[in-house]
Amino acid sequence: MNQKEINELAAANQRKAHEVYASSGIPQVWEDAGCRVELIGSLKMGLLASHRDIDIHVYSSGITEESTFAVAAGMAALPGVQEITCINGLHTDEHCMAWHVKYLTPDGEQWKFDIIHIESGTEYDGYFERMAGRIMNVITPEQRELILRMKFETPEAEIIHGVEYYEAVIADGISTLDELRKWLPEHRAKAPYYWIP
Repeated sequence: MNQKEINELAAANQRKAHEVYASSGIPQVWEDAGCRVELIGSLKMGLLASHRDIDIHVYSSGITEESTFAVAAGMAALPGVQEITCINGLHTDEHCMAWHVKYLTPDGEQWKFDIIHIESGTEYDGYFERMAGRIMNVITPEQRELILRMKFETPEAEIIHGVEYYEAVIADGISTLDELRKWLPEHRAKAPYYWIP
């Protein structure tokens, strides 16, 4: 694909993702439970390429296993929700419950919602929203096109995290998928951290 085709396909995929986000009912379940709902990640930043993944952070106070599972039960009742799994991080420094939802659209497309339920006022309240905001503020049109191209060039089975594309291109001037592959081992050898430009 040439860059024009990549840009058009990414834009079409992002439009569909926003439609799925709105029509799924998933954000509404959390809002109805009194949570603050924030769209984050590649869809928020206009960097979603081909993966059908939607990232959401939701916030409330006094989260317990019982309260967050009650909201998950509301998601389970939605048409299209096929599977829900969770990772309990309420007793870690992240004070959160991670929910992963497989969702089937009425036209038969499989999507994944990654929903992190975070205790309001803790360290990561708003952190990834700030990350998205900073990336949106500093990214150039050329960098956006590079990231989208590399995402489309990456084979389906090859695991490269979105933020790895963003840091490599924005912070370190990486401009090809081969360069990114050479950059990754040294990057992944560092102690884990959350990058913000």
